[in-house]
Amino acid sequence: MIGARSLLMASTLALAGCSLAPKTVLPAPPVPQSWPAGDAYLLQSEAALPILSYKSVFTDSRLQSLTDRALANNRDLRVAYANVAAARAQVRVTRSGQFPELGISAGAGYSDNGSGGTGSGGGSGDFSLRGGITAFELDLFGKLANATEADRNRALGTEAASRTVRLALIASLADAWATYGADRDLLKIAEDTAANARESVRLTKARLDGGVAPRTDLRQAEQILATAEDSIAQQRTALAQDENLIRLLVGGDVDRTLLPASLTEVTPAIVSLPAGVSSEILLRRPDVIEAEYGLRAANADIGVARAQLFPSISLTGLLGFASNALGSLFDSGSFNWSAGGDATATIFDAGGRRAGVAVSEAQRDAALAGYEGAIQTAFREVADALAVQGTISERVRAATANTEAAADTATLADARYKGGVDSFLSSLDAQRSLYSARRSEVGTQLLLAQTRIALFRTLGGDSSAGSTTP
Repeated sequence: MIGARSLLMASTLALAGCSLAPKTVLPAPPVPQSWPAGDAYLLQSEAALPILSYKSVFTDSRLQSLTDRALANNRDLRVAYANVAAARAQVRVTRSGQFPELGISAGAGYSDNGSGGTGSGGGSGDFSLRGGITAFELDLFGKLANATEADRNRALGTEAASRTVRLALIASLADAWATYGADRDLLKIAEDTAANARESVRLTKARLDGGVAPRTDLRQAEQILATAEDSIAQQRTALAQDENLIRLLVGGDVDRTLLPASLTEVTPAIVSLPAGVSSEILLRRPDVIEAEYGLRAANADIGVARAQLFPSISLTGLLGFASNALGSLFDSGSFNWSAGGDATATIFDAGGRRAGVAVSEAQRDAALAGYEGAIQTAFREVADALAVQGTISERVRAATANTEAAADTATLADARYKGGVDSFLSSLDAQRSLYSARRSEVGTQLLLAQTRIALFRTLGGDSSAGSTTP
């Protein structure tokens, strides 16, 4: 008899450790093993891309200071961290179902037989103290364990999502910081253009008064001045909006001394990342990690659904003391105990539980496709950024050469107009071309900085954004 009980207990423990969830097998990354190479891409580097912190990429101490404040104060990041805390707590809630719930209750009562003054009766009291296990389910088929595992993976996915928010915050702040420097340059261009236009209006008016120039020359010069003044107003608005965005990202007021005076301060402060690394580095991206944990959670959900096909066994237990007098509450005869168990199994549910398994398997297939899609999207984003980085230096060189040529043309056209060789219209066209060339050069230089920022974001290599296990 003892051997049979031991065998039954051993079998029960063995069943309690089983799981009906399929093993998670991650597919091979559905992308090439190296980045594209060719005229539009940088040459492959022999060194592997390191995992860099944002301070290794954004080297300006002012930008680092703003980033530190943003990581401490940004409200979107606080929401993400709160979601992580909630997900971790949910894991503990689900896991608690794997353990017995112990409870205790006490009661007291008093009754009087109503004899009053006859002296033949009196009152009596009842006291009780009970403790027990309430409906503890034996997890024979891993239903509760898989439910815990599913929530655990969802919590890890939520943490990865918070890392995505963190990474996007760092990149967005760096982009806003660079844009502010570009808008400062554009304001300077507009102010220079307005100053030249005022001088042109003054000289043209003098020539008109002297009978040398027609009135149309003066009106055209005034148009150039009005356009430049409108551009000044627009750039001042853009700078104010840049500050508003930086203030929002940082989560508080911003000292203007921490902002760049021009793009010449921005470009050297953002380190260019090398290319030619194995595309498997994308598996470190937070969004890819989130998709992976989503796949693992979907597999655990299949185990929960499969366990629903089998009987559910619950145990209950109760022990306590009861007495009709407080003084004898703990006497030997007052102790009582009871134990019980029950098993439930569904005989017919019109295929509902099997359909639940099919739902979980379909959701697993969707999670698998989402995981592969996240990797493919990441690869495309990095490849696009590398394509821009591979050609941006030529674009910057061409934009600089164009500005130099436009400046020389404007100087010569102005001299020819003043010498009476060319009309004022030629001088105006040369000024417009110079204005456009200078703005285009600023835009190209800003794109250079933004491409480096995009590479940092798309590679997802912020070493400070590591995960912890709930």
